[in-house]
Amino acid sequence: MPSIETACEVRVSENRILRPGVSRRTLLQGLGLATFALPILGACSTGAPAGGGGGNGKKLSFWNFYGDSGNGEPQSEWFIKLVKDWNANNDVQVDLRYIPNADYMSGTTLQTAFTAGTGPDIFLVSPGDFLRYANGGVLYDLSSAVNDAQIADFSGSVLDTRMVDGKLLGLPMEVEPLALYYSIDAFEKAGLSEGDVPQTWDQLLSVGEKLTTDKQFGLVLETTPGYYQNFTWYPFMWMAGGEVVDPSGKAVFDSRANHSALQLWGDLTAAGVTPRKNQGTGGGDVPGNMGAGYCAMQQSGIWAVAELDQKVPDYNYSVAPLPIPAGGKASTDMGGWAFCANAKGANPEAAAKFVAWAIAGQDADGIERMRQWNSVVKTNVPTRTSVSEAVKSAGTWDSGPLKIFAEEIAPAGRPEPRFPPQVYQPISDALQAVQLGGTDAATAAGTAQAALETFLAGYSGGAII
Repeated sequence: MPSIETACEVRVSENRILRPGVSRRTLLQGLGLATFALPILGACSTGAPAGGGGGNGKKLSFWNFYGDSGNGEPQSEWFIKLVKDWNANNDVQVDLRYIPNADYMSGTTLQTAFTAGTGPDIFLVSPGDFLRYANGGVLYDLSSAVNDAQIADFSGSVLDTRMVDGKLLGLPMEVEPLALYYSIDAFEKAGLSEGDVPQTWDQLLSVGEKLTTDKQFGLVLETTPGYYQNFTWYPFMWMAGGEVVDPSGKAVFDSRANHSALQLWGDLTAAGVTPRKNQGTGGGDVPGNMGAGYCAMQQSGIWAVAELDQKVPDYNYSVAPLPIPAGGKASTDMGGWAFCANAKGANPEAAAKFVAWAIAGQDADGIERMRQWNSVVKTNVPTRTSVSEAVKSAGTWDSGPLKIFAEEIAPAGRPEPRFPPQVYQPISDALQAVQLGGTDAATAAGTAQAALETFLAGYSGGAII
């Protein structure tokens, strides 16, 4: 088994990801782009009264979609303990506010709060929505809160998608590669073996049809529009050789590669292999879909290993790399959330110290805290070398699905793109039109291309590649 650093490493030269401390803006120099400000974050000051969204100098608000959820689940308890441990040793206290995942990702609670000047002091941001907040000026530079040794402990290029012009605007807590989950029992019931697990797009469709019955779908993909659905589709685009923006900043979405990746999702839906609506919390919820017998295969992330173990402990399943098209190359999307501090909050320095303590702490407690997050209460690729070594020493990656993630899936990963809303929205519209609306893929891609060209002609925020 390779080291976790190898599993988490991103192919820097291929994907044009810059090292920490190097400005991404250099990739877009020479375009003469005008400054663009996101209107949704036009009002950014906080300091709300007690009971409001923001905190005050001695009490910081922390919005998240894990805890305290009131359900007693391990991830919620981890967040509760995190804050309890901090509060026991610091004058500046932290208060958790739980926001359901669907609303946090697809709703407007967070954006509306910042617009109203009541945004939280600490909050979670994924690469998929990072530039909304970076360009809106609400992400505090964490560089002063972390030292060189802490920065060096982060593996590979995991900090790159959280940096703008040399400023560190978030500390990632995890890396989440995507894979194909499949039910071993469903395969056997259909007369298939693990040797029939799809390796190509054609096989994904044909095997999916064999697994589809009047009681189960062959495959679940995400159907809810938003940056999470885009995140799950990007690997198909990459495997076909497609991109959204080229190194010069030019939109290149209307390509034969992207047509084929869009059409695949449309064909799977049209054939009845994938449902138009998923169960549970959506396409990322494996216990609520595959674990409940709703489907035989499901695309989801590494987090589902822990979720299945916790919610459906006897479920008989495995994972495999995402199928590739003819002539394509294996790829997966390396997502993951980061802790961020509100630059306009009542006490951004204290918020930054909390973030650094929570995510980058190098004492025994800090390493164990992140080992627990990345391999016990949740399963991820750790973002830090020290945490990776602790996970490896515990034998967590020695067998089963996590071994497959480490050895076969994560090494082919690319960082989740950090497109601003005006870039990921046309992509989402195209995907929805083809997947659920039956629109011709070339037509949908052409419409998206036009929208992207219009937006990029006047964009000058944080570099998007």
